[in-house]
Amino acid sequence: MKKTKEQEEPIFYEITDFIYYLEAEKRLSKNTVIAYKNDIEEYARFLKKYQNCYDVNDITKDMIERFIRSLKKQGLATTSLSRKITVIKSFHQFLKQEKITDIDAAFFVSAPKMEKHLPTVLSVEEIARLIDSIETETPIGKRNRAMLEVMYATGLRISELLNLKTDDLHMREKYLRVVGKGNKERIVPLGEMAVVALRDYIENGRSLLSKKPGAILFYNYKGEAMSRQGFFKYLQKHALECGIIKEISPHTIRHSFATHLLEGGTDLRMVQELLGHEDISTTQIYTHIDRSHLRDVYENTHPLALKNKEE
Repeated sequence: MKKTKEQEEPIFYEITDFIYYLEAEKRLSKNTVIAYKNDIEEYARFLKKYQNCYDVNDITKDMIERFIRSLKKQGLATTSLSRKITVIKSFHQFLKQEKITDIDAAFFVSAPKMEKHLPTVLSVEEIARLIDSIETETPIGKRNRAMLEVMYATGLRISELLNLKTDDLHMREKYLRVVGKGNKERIVPLGEMAVVALRDYIENGRSLLSKKPGAILFYNYKGEAMSRQGFFKYLQKHALECGIIKEISPHTIRHSFATHLLEGGTDLRMVQELLGHEDISTTQIYTHIDRSHLRDVYENTHPLALKNKEE
């Protein structure tokens, strides 16, 4: 019986160890691991078919660059190409680290330059309009208010928000427990307004959305777990109703949270911790603060600037 594509043995047995390494040691999310596995297997199939290469020790920089050229000919988006190169480089680093190969064949392979797009950010006034205009007469309204209050108070990713359980909330102490990327746990403080909205939703709305016992915090109108698509559609519709014409998504609230904290003088390392970023370079995209604001902060805090004001 002929094996299906899914049943085929990997061309390089080391791929299985690499995938385990991504799951167990790097603790990447399930979706990320699946994407990386597909990328590295595509790379391995190319090496077998077009380079007659069956051993990781025989892979050369030229072979890797031929694979990259083949991807470019397919018209692959820069983001996808960059991800595939990142996976290849990570695979070869792993091989050398585990002493499977003597050299890192991908060491001198460079990834394409990515265009930097600054995230859409709402002003404080727009955030207030977005939240304050939510009608809270219905269970759905109470849920929507609670979700937006929590997102803006904490900067959670949408997946983190939707995965919240009632046990994750510690409203008396005003914090919540979040399990983020790579199954990493962090503690995030809750603001007073978020606590008030959560209490109203839990006491007067949540049980009306779902009669079934369960730990899920946010339910949809069917009494099922709220979906990303469902919240995204609601947010876009509500923003337009509020007269906000910017492109908006759940991530926009996260961007706005980080930017407003930095504008208020919060340390970048603190923002990194709150957002759950492993690398501070990821957080630095939020440092696109208005120059006039930076000047105001400088003039109100720097000793020499204060001295000049007094004079």
